[in-house]
Amino acid sequence: MGTIFSRDFYQRDTQLVARELLGARLVRRINGQLLTGIIVETECYKSNDPACHAFRGKTKRNQSLFGSVGHAYVYFTYGSHFCLNAVSRDDSIVAGGVLIRAIEPEHGIVVMEQNRSHKCIKNLTNGPGKLTQALSISREFDGYDLTEDGELFIEKGISIADCAVEKTPRIGISQAKDVLWRFVVRNQQILKKIDTKAENDGYSLS
Repeated sequence: MGTIFSRDFYQRDTQLVARELLGARLVRRINGQLLTGIIVETECYKSNDPACHAFRGKTKRNQSLFGSVGHAYVYFTYGSHFCLNAVSRDDSIVAGGVLIRAIEPEHGIVVMEQNRSHKCIKNLTNGPGKLTQALSISREFDGYDLTEDGELFIEKGISIADCAVEKTPRIGISQAKDVLWRFVVRNQQILKKIDTKAENDGYSLS
């Protein structure tokens, strides 16, 4: 396993953090078992951005965005799923976070499949609601410290070259739709190895 990102990593421009989280490893520990995936898609949100939950000020729902960097901001949306964000910002704004939009499953794939009742690995964690369901991340993790070796953290993974990163408008928003604050790895099948047990359990790649 890699080195967990310190709080200083998140105490920087949110846009920079969103880019540098590509290739990082998202780790979820459940009953001693590790479920991991490489982050391949993120989005940046800042408090001076009308698409950000913090734009109109602090509420009970978004208060974690205004809290200490390096913590999780988890919210419930569309009445069906949770979204995981890493609180990140420099001193120029009062709130900010990076939405983790997709991961490439790495270890614990069988458990992820069970959590989602789904065996197509290509579509297992390729969306913010899918990955939180696969990793059993719910609102209880709102405010959770991602810089500690606990039940949920982010650590150094693999390096993603700039030429492999695409910057696009963010998805599913109604304002600031022209800002290129979505960062995605062009070829998301970047891992050389997959979970052996999942391979033997006959998951699908299509």
